[in-house]
Amino acid sequence: MKNEGFTLRKRLRSFKFAGNGIRLLITREHNAWIHCFAAVCVTLAGWLIGLSSTEWIAIVFAIGSVLAAEAVNSSIEALADLVSPEYNEAIKRTKDLAAGAVLILAISAAIVGLIIFIPKILTLS
Repeated sequence: MKNEGFTLRKRLRSFKFAGNGIRLLITREHNAWIHCFAAVCVTLAGWLIGLSSTEWIAIVFAIGSVLAAEAVNSSIEALADLVSPEYNEAIKRTKDLAAGAVLILAISAAIVGLIIFIPKILTLS
C-alpha cells in the first residue's frame, strides 16, 4: 500500500470504515449479540448499584476488550473462509485459537464483573 501522506479527509474516511466494521459486528455476528446483551445488562446493573469511577473503568475495558476480540475473531474467520473454503486443518486451528482468545477475554471480563458486583450485591441484603 502506497503512503500518500496525512490528510484530514483520509482520517475521517478511516473513521467511516471503522464505524462500518462496528455496525457489521453488531448486526451480523451472532456471538457479538451475546456479548452486547451482557454489556447492556452489566451497564444497567452498574448504573443501578452506583459503581465508582474506577469500577466503571474496569467494566468499560472488559466490555471493550471482549467486543474488540470478537471483531478480530470474526475477521479471521471471514478471511480464513475466503482463503480456504474447503476443510483445512491449519485454518481450523487458526479459527479455534482466535475463538479461544475471545473465550479467555470473556471469562476474564466475567471475573472482573464478579469481583466488582458480588461485594456490592452482598451489602444490599
